Amino acid sequence: MLNGIISFLYDKDYRNLLISSVLILCGGATFYHFVEGWSWVDSIYFSFISLTTVGFGDITPETSLGKIFTIFYLTIGIGLILTFLDILFKHYSVSARNMQKAQPADLGSTGGKNS
Repeated sequence: MLNGIISFLYDKDYRNLLISSVLILCGGATFYHFVEGWSWVDSIYFSFISLTTVGFGDITPETSLGKIFTIFYLTIGIGLILTFLDILFKHYSVSARNMQKAQPADLGSTGGKNS
């Protein structure tokens, strides 16, 4: 598992996608904190649940500026976050398959033949 994380972070494209995802999450949280007057926890929470399309609806922007920002923020951010999650899933799926192939065959197996 640790090797998978390290190899993921060494890949420049993956690393850039991770950084972009974190920046868009932090950028949204900062906007909501200052424009909507939300706490940092509520701002990060709203940004995260919105970008991952969970959207519980318990917190919503009240200002016109906040609503307009949210339209553009989600249009750009959802695509970016879902791309990141897709790449992450594919990376770990390939890593898991490679680990399975690298494991030696079961030495106790008789190949289906009875002794």
